[in-house]
Amino acid sequence: MNIILLGPPGAGKGTQAHRLVAERGMVQLSTGDMLRAARSSGTDLGNRVAEIMDGGSLVTDEVVVGLIEEQLDQGVGANGIIFDGFPRTLKQADALAELLAKKDKALDAVVEMQIADDEELVARVSGRFTCANCGEVYHDQSKRPARDGVCDKCGGTEFKRRADDNAETMRTRLLAYYKETSPLIGYYYAGGKLVSIDGLGDIDEVAARVKGALDGRG
Repeated sequence: MNIILLGPPGAGKGTQAHRLVAERGMVQLSTGDMLRAARSSGTDLGNRVAEIMDGGSLVTDEVVVGLIEEQLDQGVGANGIIFDGFPRTLKQADALAELLAKKDKALDAVVEMQIADDEELVARVSGRFTCANCGEVYHDQSKRPARDGVCDKCGGTEFKRRADDNAETMRTRLLAYYKETSPLIGYYYAGGKLVSIDGLGDIDEVAARVKGALDGRG
C-alpha cells in the first residue's frame, strides 16, 4: 500500500509514519532525508543536488522526482511507501502521479490528519525535539523520554531541535501550508483517494484512526 500522510506542520505525520514503518514494514520516503543522502552520494544527481543546495537555491521538483524515481528503481517499498514532504503543491501531485504510473505503481490512499486549532499546532511544534540518532520524536510536555536524556527507542543520548520549531516561524509555515498545500485536499478527494481523520488525541488514538483509514482502503 502506497500512501501520503497529508496535514499541516505539527499534525503528527512524522510520528505516525514511524509507527507504520515499525508495524507494517513500510518505507518512509522523506524528501529531506533523500536530499541529504543524495548530497553525499557522489552520483550525478547527488552532485547536482549538492550544487543547488550549496548555492542557496531551492531544489526543483524535477530533482525531487528524480530522487524518488531512484528509490523506486532500487526496489524500495515492497510492503508499501509513505511519501513524506512530497507532494506539497498541485504541480508536484501531478508529477508524482505521472511517476507512479510510469513505474506501474498506484497511490492507494491519502490520509488527511485534520487539526482545527492552529494554536494547538503551534504548541506542539514549539516543544518538539528528536533523537539525533534514530529520529524518534519527543515533546517537552506530552512525550518526554522515559529516562531523561536517553532515547526510548535506540538508547541514544543526543537530541536536536529544528531551528524553525518556534511559534513565529510555525505561524508562517501554517500560512504557507494553507496557501500551497491545502488545495491537495480537494485534488485527492476528487480522485477518490482522500480519507480524513481527526489528528487530535494521544499518539495511540491517532494511530488507531490511521489504521482504520488504511484498513478501509486495503
